[in-house]
Amino acid sequence: MQAEDEFDELYRTSRDRLVVQIAAITGDPSEARDFVQEAFIRAWTKWDQISTYDDPEGWIRRVAYRLAVGRWRRGRKLLLRADVHQERVEMPGEQAGVIEALQRLPSMERRAIVLHHVCGLSVEETAAELSAPSGTVKSWLSRGRARLATELDDTEEVGHGKR
Repeated sequence: MQAEDEFDELYRTSRDRLVVQIAAITGDPSEARDFVQEAFIRAWTKWDQISTYDDPEGWIRRVAYRLAVGRWRRGRKLLLRADVHQERVEMPGEQAGVIEALQRLPSMERRAIVLHHVCGLSVEETAAELSAPSGTVKSWLSRGRARLATELDDTEEVGHGKR
C-alpha cells in the first residue's frame, strides 16, 4: 500500500472517532474537529516517520490534545464578527450529555476515562499516555467513574423533573 493510501485510510477510519475523543476531553466539539484536523496535517508532513509507529492514531490524538492545551495556556480567544456563520458540530443528545458531564470532572480523571473507555486503551497504555503510574490511573478511573455516574444521574433527574 502506498503512503498516501495508508494515510487516507487512517484518516477515513479514525477522524470522527478522534474528534469525539478530543471533544470528550475538551468539551468543545467544534474546536476538537479543528485540533484533530491540525494533528492530521502535522502527521502528513511527517508521514514517513509516523507511519512506522506502532500507533499512528495515538500520536495524532496526543498532538490534537496538546494543541488544545496549548490554546488554553496561551489564553487566546478567537473573536469573530457576529454576522459570520460559525459551523457547529452536532453531537447526538446522549453524547452531548456525557461530554457535558465529563467537563465537570477533574482534568486527569476526565482524560483517563476518555482514553480508557472511549479510546479503548488499556490501563497500562493510558498510564503511558498520561505519564502516570498504573495505580494512579486506576485511582483516577475509579473516582472518575463514580463522579461521572453521579453527574449523569443528576442530569437524568433534572431532565425528568425529579429535582
